[in-house]
Amino acid sequence: MTPPTDPTKPIRLLVVDDSAYNRRSIADLFAAHPAVEIVGKAADGEEALQLVMLLKPDVITLDLEMPRMDGFTFLRIVMAKAPTPVIVVSSYAQRENVFKALELGALDFVPKPDRLGPDSTDALSEILQKVLLVRSLRPSYVPAALARRQTSGSFTADGKAIGFDDPPTTYRPPKTLVAIASSTGGPSALLHLFGRLLPTTQAAFVVAQHMPDKFTRTFAERLDKRGPVRTVEATDGDLVGQGTGFVCPGRKCMELVQQGGELRLRVGSAASTDRYVPSADRLLRSAAALGPRCVGIILTGMGDDGVAGARAIRDAGGIVIAESQETAVVNGMPGAAVRAGITTEVLPLPAIGDYLAKL
Repeated sequence: MTPPTDPTKPIRLLVVDDSAYNRRSIADLFAAHPAVEIVGKAADGEEALQLVMLLKPDVITLDLEMPRMDGFTFLRIVMAKAPTPVIVVSSYAQRENVFKALELGALDFVPKPDRLGPDSTDALSEILQKVLLVRSLRPSYVPAALARRQTSGSFTADGKAIGFDDPPTTYRPPKTLVAIASSTGGPSALLHLFGRLLPTTQAAFVVAQHMPDKFTRTFAERLDKRGPVRTVEATDGDLVGQGTGFVCPGRKCMELVQQGGELRLRVGSAASTDRYVPSADRLLRSAAALGPRCVGIILTGMGDDGVAGARAIRDAGGIVIAESQETAVVNGMPGAAVRAGITTEVLPLPAIGDYLAKL
């Protein structure tokens, strides 16, 4: 599909939610917004599928828990028949389901309270922001579930790769430290990359993914199941060794510190100077202390978070890789790095996976 790029035409939105109150709240949000037109509302997946085929919306907001046909079944069918950007609107209680939806092809998600309404200003504002984001999608956008290549290896029923040994109990410092910055579209991209890693890797991986705080632990668990790197939500003082991965907690910032030959994490509150939280710039700047042992990777996302940190890595003799516009769902962050002239290489996502697999 081709995202709407003509700013004179409104974005055509289909609202899918089994709650009439929630449908009305979302519709009211956009009623006076000239950039968005509500073209339809559906109470379940079956009705939504009919409207997708009839109305061909530019973007869909989707509740996952619905009668007759739930959000997962709807996602599978719509991605096969009429690929469309989908923004999941889901409660905090459904965290695991959110990431399942992202793997099925949803573009992004918005956490919501039990009931949307006039007092839900943060959630409604975020829905508006995500819907407007579709104008920034790459040309000929294809949902991640369709574009992602199959990774090699076998997996158990819960998604954990088979044949990976437990990490050693003695500390081994990483030969390479991979610091990754990502935002919109990042969860699917990261799941792809972590699925390409090998059990023999001598690298460690640290991730600053822009995400609400109640979702980062579940996302880290998802990455842990995807491949051989033992991945967790970071806590202050964690030891960073070979074959380990850490996701910065939401509403926190993470830095690397070297102490007596060991590499550890410092996790704490954001500073007034942090433009984004988690801050990719702060993480990548701290990683630059490892010099040539450091690889900075900037994946899909809005804005320019990570550019200043990547510059520090490049100045220290490390490698900086930006995801190419060819695969970046939103080319804001990697595009800013390319324009700044600080990248060592610009690669599509599968080639970044190949590079990490060879570390």
